[in-house]
Amino acid sequence: MMRKRQVGNSGLVVSELGLGTMTWGSSVDADEAGDLVAEFVSNGGNLIDTAPAYGGGFAEQTLGQIMRDVVSRDDIVIATKAGFGTHGTSQTIDTSRRALLDDLAGSLRRLGTDHIDLWQIHAWGDAPLEESLAAIDHAVGTGMALYAGICNFIGWQTSAAAMWQKAVPGRVPLVSGQIEYSLLARRAEIEVLPALRYHQMGFFPWSPLGRGVLTGKYSNGTPRDSRGAKDNLSWFVEPYLDQRSRAVVEAVKKAGSGLDLTPSQVALLWVRDAPGVTAPLLGARTVEQLSGLLDVAGKTLPEPIVSALDDVTGGQNQLRK
Repeated sequence: MMRKRQVGNSGLVVSELGLGTMTWGSSVDADEAGDLVAEFVSNGGNLIDTAPAYGGGFAEQTLGQIMRDVVSRDDIVIATKAGFGTHGTSQTIDTSRRALLDDLAGSLRRLGTDHIDLWQIHAWGDAPLEESLAAIDHAVGTGMALYAGICNFIGWQTSAAAMWQKAVPGRVPLVSGQIEYSLLARRAEIEVLPALRYHQMGFFPWSPLGRGVLTGKYSNGTPRDSRGAKDNLSWFVEPYLDQRSRAVVEAVKKAGSGLDLTPSQVALLWVRDAPGVTAPLLGARTVEQLSGLLDVAGKTLPEPIVSALDDVTGGQNQLRK
């Protein structure tokens, strides 16, 4: 069973792995989503991360139905977002107070709940930061959200937002940040992770398996059923199909073969137990994929393997000191 971890210095406690829903509505249908949540919760998971943009509202609506038919609302920590959407082929970011609170109202309606456990600004926008954060104060102050966080903010943006909330008593503190982090994407270690640590915030890495590349499935080409083969997601995978990434994948596969672990499990363990990480978000599309990842409960990578993977992907993680 999964252990629980505190989110920063807040009172929010979540499972050490989270379930992401970005592919719900595109690669995951409602029945499959229900099976994923049932498997996740039965293994001690409670953190489910979603957003209005995922499937154009499908992910939230489906999760709402799942909480009525499959698992109890009380078993789930819902993390959703606001301020980002897809309209036709274009993506829009609107972090104005009106847009954020409209998104929140829509999320509550689709999820069929009266509150969000963790409400997050999905991306840095053009609206004044103080206006966006005032929406957070309103949401938490009125009970529509219990805690607040940010997503895809770089280092200075993270600190600016956290400091603004700390500047005046009564403002709602930010408890978490979310950004990409894996053996193929360690940029968060430069500024984002130190900022989160300084402000005592939790960290939810998305795409801990390097957008699926660290599974090893792309070693001999692009499988037909993979994200890389889909017109709407090939752009997401392509940056990690270069020579450097292939070398990292081979190192991960070699480590796994000596530890009786799959490449996916090696990559996930490295992220899960990295300094400052609260809970990596899993984008599994099938129960079989998810079960293999959940099987890392109670397992750890030997320190020499961690150091070797650090070295092959850019050097020692300075936060390990």
